[in-house]
Amino acid sequence: MRFGDVSFSVASHTAWAPGLHTAADWLGWAHGRADINAGAADPKVAQMPPMLRRRASATGKMALETAYACLPEQAVPSDLPVIFASRHGECARSVELLQELAQHAPLSPTSFSLSVHNANGGLWSIARGDRSNNIAIAAGPSTVEHALIEACGLLADGAPQVLLVMADHSPPEVFAAYADCAEQSFAWAWLLQADAGAGTGAGERFSLSWTAEDSESAPAADIAAPGGLDILRFFLRRDAELDRVASGRRWCWSRHA
Repeated sequence: MRFGDVSFSVASHTAWAPGLHTAADWLGWAHGRADINAGAADPKVAQMPPMLRRRASATGKMALETAYACLPEQAVPSDLPVIFASRHGECARSVELLQELAQHAPLSPTSFSLSVHNANGGLWSIARGDRSNNIAIAAGPSTVEHALIEACGLLADGAPQVLLVMADHSPPEVFAAYADCAEQSFAWAWLLQADAGAGTGAGERFSLSWTAEDSESAPAADIAAPGGLDILRFFLRRDAELDRVASGRRWCWSRHA
């Protein structure tokens, strides 16, 4: 049974991961000629004021770097809805706080305020003086799909464009026993707009449809990489289709001429 589908176009895109900073780096990665280097430095996020930048976690810096890079330089913020999607969010900060509690140590107010899932959206809003719609989404292994559906809902409601930012960092070692994929640190951003049809010059056109999938009878999903990287590889390689089974759904991504 088909549940639904959405369509959209991508006006601009960018990505960042340790060791992969340029478009050429990412194309090499997509075609298996480069790897993410877990030991590389965090992004600089040069467009953000230093006082705010220092508050961002490694995940936050990657997310914010791609968010800034995906937009044209603007003197003033535009009325642009932003969706920050992350499966794990700021769980590393949360674990640190829990460990401090267990040791009866005083908690850092700054760490506490930035341990929430919408912390990066807050930093983005403050840095830009931007009161536009700002959403944080986590939906397990299908986080990107649910974030994309939310973005398409905003487009359907009349938003000219929506910025979708996906970022994740390898979770703390305490969660290693529960890993269902080879976690890696990465971030990417898409500037989305409604699908205006072929021949309009509105950017690359895509659709996402989904059906129910019994996880017990479905073929085993490829767990070599997080879903966010599988989807990015589909996008960068210009593949025609990508099928993913996650969260009791079969997600079908398609690229259109």
